[in-house]
Amino acid sequence: MIDVHQHLWPAEFVDRLRARTTAPYLNGWTLHTSGEPPYDVDPAAHAVDKRVALELDAGTSLAAVSLSSPLGIEQLGDAALLDAWHVGAAALPSPFRAWAAVDLREPDLSGLAGLLADGFLGVQLPAHVLGTPDAWAEVAPVLAVAEQADKPVLVHPGTAGAGNSGQTGADQLPGWWAPVVDYVNQLQAAWWAWHAYDGRGSFPSLRVCFVAAAGLAPVHHERLAARGGRLGTIDPRLFVDTSSYGPQGIDAVARVLGIDQVVHGTDRPYAGVTELRQGEAATAVIRYDNPHRLLFGTSPPQNDPDRLGFGRGAPSY
Repeated sequence: MIDVHQHLWPAEFVDRLRARTTAPYLNGWTLHTSGEPPYDVDPAAHAVDKRVALELDAGTSLAAVSLSSPLGIEQLGDAALLDAWHVGAAALPSPFRAWAAVDLREPDLSGLAGLLADGFLGVQLPAHVLGTPDAWAEVAPVLAVAEQADKPVLVHPGTAGAGNSGQTGADQLPGWWAPVVDYVNQLQAAWWAWHAYDGRGSFPSLRVCFVAAAGLAPVHHERLAARGGRLGTIDPRLFVDTSSYGPQGIDAVARVLGIDQVVHGTDRPYAGVTELRQGEAATAVIRYDNPHRLLFGTSPPQNDPDRLGFGRGAPSY
């Protein structure tokens, strides 16, 4: 089983967050951000030995961890914090590997190319900066580095309430508000902006994955058609992950995109593995074949032992 979307903060990254005095920062294990209420982080969720044991028990052969984009780190200009992420993430033990991140204010393109050459799986971008066609055009140099390296791009929710005057009331909102409202809106906007930008025309071989089923944006294809748009043909290099959705949401998305464009992602530790009720063959495709295509650009051998058993010690679904 391959999980394309998890979060695990290495010690170097935690230390650097604690050294900061403005958002985002950690006070002990309480996380303070500019867009959401203070959040009490579970220390066990970032204990590497516990997480390794959890993944081995689940039968995970590869878990791709990513920078927590809702913290807004890509736009801080804090090079030390980004460096702490990359140094710590690169040192994580198997089955963990990591997505690279980039300072969007002044992208270090040669540095990103070096990270991708040194084992990072691809580059993650925050959805809140991708909400218009022009916004995708602005990150085109980053996309070009990923395409040249034959590495994918992961689109992940960014800072909650970015550009929203209602942000001043963040402390009054329930804890589920940002994930259910802000994150979903960002992902939907980024999905449609990619299509309006004609991202595929600009980057014909780039593989892109939107987490959380792109906020269910593909399900709105009927409304797109009703208002004069056109979905077009299914893009074999455009993926969505399953994080935080179950059988209803994923079934609806798969009916539009096809099952081959759905990849397994949990968003652990904030969510876990969900039974999608797609049947054993489809489960193998979602949890291994498709993630392998996203990350490495090729389908795995059908006799791959990780595929046949969803990884060592994996439960049977």
